[in-house]
Amino acid sequence: MRRVVLESPYQGGLFRRWLNRRFARACARDCLMRGEAVFASHLLYTQPGVLRDDIEDERKLGIDAGHAWIASADAMVVYIPSRGVVSPGMDLGIKKARAIGIPIEFRRLEVDQ
Repeated sequence: MRRVVLESPYQGGLFRRWLNRRFARACARDCLMRGEAVFASHLLYTQPGVLRDDIEDERKLGIDAGHAWIASADAMVVYIPSRGVVSPGMDLGIKKARAIGIPIEFRRLEVDQ
């Protein structure tokens, strides 16, 4: 299986994060259905009891830990939501992948957002 790191929006208010998590799960499913082994750090590290995205030091730790996986991926897949926004966190991941030469694919997935 091709290993991909998933970038999709996460940050926002309580309702926006709920929508973003739902979107990210749909994106992860899309990757799996394409035969890809997907890693979505923002879904893993923000689970209850792991890291708190609303605490800046913990958010940075989660971002850094997610970025550590980029070099081992075959590609980064960036899912653009219907509202067309690339978040600042997504942009950091995209820049990291570009800096180390990991291919980046931009995708859209029609999910209520």
